[in-house]
Amino acid sequence: QLQLVESGGGLVQPGGSLRLSCAASGFTLDYYAIGWFRQAPGKEREKISCMNNNDGSTYYTDSVKGRFTISRDAAKNTVYLQMNSLKPEDTAVYYCAAHASSCTRPVGKFAYWGQGTQVTVSS
Repeated sequence: QLQLVESGGGLVQPGGSLRLSCAASGFTLDYYAIGWFRQAPGKEREKISCMNNNDGSTYYTDSVKGRFTISRDAAKNTVYLQMNSLKPEDTAVYYCAAHASSCTRPVGKFAYWGQGTQVTVSS
């Protein structure tokens, strides 16, 4: 069974850091583009970061550039999202998902979604 499982969310104060993990089972993450997405209440799910499988190139949406870093550990079949300098507007449910070819594909074309992990940034 192909599955992604996110973890690492929680409550953090503004300016704090969290590291999210996206662990895969049933398939090898190295063969897929892996994206991180988030959805805040009342808003659409947005792609915030992604790593391509062919060349390791990365994508970040403007609102997280310089604060978030995506990385991959092939040995653990896991992708991470290091989130620093967190802001209240980063509060959302965070998801990872895979695409067979490219990070440029729209949100709806990604497959193998995890269940999500809640990130709350509040004092």
